[in-house]
Amino acid sequence: MQAVSKQKSAISHVESMAKWMDSRFTIPGTNIRFGFDALIGLIPGAGDFATLLISGYMVSILARNGASGFVLARMALNIVIDALLGSIPLIGDIFDVAFKANVRNVKLMQEHYVEGRHKGGAWKIVVPIMLLLILLVGALAWLSYKFFVWVFD
Repeated sequence: MQAVSKQKSAISHVESMAKWMDSRFTIPGTNIRFGFDALIGLIPGAGDFATLLISGYMVSILARNGASGFVLARMALNIVIDALLGSIPLIGDIFDVAFKANVRNVKLMQEHYVEGRHKGGAWKIVVPIMLLLILLVGALAWLSYKFFVWVFD
């Protein structure tokens, strides 16, 4: 019984952190919500790294409280998308306000713990992402080769 109470406390803690990071404040006169993720992300480099660490910490709490590999992989994917696109100057800050990776992760967490969804291993997520990354790296290598051929010819 104490384990269930500890799990609920951890989930409540993550929900609170997600709200502060993604949707605590409202732009006056609009329904647009944002949090510290967007504000801290304004600091070039360090801000995006700091928000990545905070999001990673939140996922580690869920991992310690029994989240499946599948749900953890989906959460990690949300964080990586947020970190990569959020690091683009100006556009990334707008993306941070719109994407809300932490709120998405809380929704995944609730679906996992309350509704019993997202069970199983991470391979359903990891393998396609790895294949996509291999294709992306291959395409970048080919484009780099073509660029150097064009420059030095």
